[in-house]
Amino acid sequence: MTIRIGAHAICWSNDDMPELGGDIPLDTCLSEASQIGIEGMEMGNKFPKEANALKQTLGKYNLDLTSWWFSGALLLRSAKEEFAAMRPQLDLLKAMGCDVVVYAETANTIQGRRDIGVAHRPIMEKSQWQIYFDKLNELAKLTLDYGIKLSFHHHMGTIVQSEEDIDRLMHSTDKEVYLLLDTGHATWGGADPIRLAKNYAERVAHIHTKDVREDVLKKANAENWPFLDGVLQGVFTVPGDGSVDYVEFFKPFQNYSGWIVIEAEQDPVKANPFEYVTKGYKHLITSLNQAGIKK
Repeated sequence: MTIRIGAHAICWSNDDMPELGGDIPLDTCLSEASQIGIEGMEMGNKFPKEANALKQTLGKYNLDLTSWWFSGALLLRSAKEEFAAMRPQLDLLKAMGCDVVVYAETANTIQGRRDIGVAHRPIMEKSQWQIYFDKLNELAKLTLDYGIKLSFHHHMGTIVQSEEDIDRLMHSTDKEVYLLLDTGHATWGGADPIRLAKNYAERVAHIHTKDVREDVLKKANAENWPFLDGVLQGVFTVPGDGSVDYVEFFKPFQNYSGWIVIEAEQDPVKANPFEYVTKGYKHLITSLNQAGIKK
């Protein structure tokens, strides 16, 4: 697999806030993505959850499945229990030809809460980190043995949000634990996505690309907004419409093979999905080429 550009259905219909884009039919989402040049879609809440039906739905528009988010609870489970909970999704991913699962720790997340700002997200005691990482190492080996790479998603409102958190994750886990590098979450979390790319490109198995509006980000941080308030106010946008330097970001990925997914969570009433994803797609193609990566 070489580099392929996908999009997340969340650009059209939001998973965390179904009222955003809830009226947009799945066929509209898939048809527009195909017209733009998108090659694959990340699973959304309107997609069929059975392999044959999903293949038929995506196949109508010549699209593949990129991956699927799993809401992890490894803090509360053993690795074997977590793997058993993941099996239905892993089975579908395998049936769809995917080799990556998007994994985020959500047992104590505040990402869906409107009453708590992201500055008050959960913080683990130092003594608990290695216990968690040992379980994560075991889980990643189980999924890899099953043919699926566990790609850990650092995410606002979770225990892995900041640059320090991401560094700790990468330095304290085995090579079987891969990173999902998300430019938008990295930037809002205070990390430098370019530095993360330079340091961890060899362990990145999946990339989510969204840009960040600096003026909204500054206000979100100053007022300690909840994550979903930031989404509603437009902290995220598509590549090329914010502050992330995608040419520099892509330069360390000369040997990358996998999906680059546009995942700009916005209100589709304010940001027309077809127009914005088109803009993001064109910017990714240009940035990859300027970074010396032919696409």
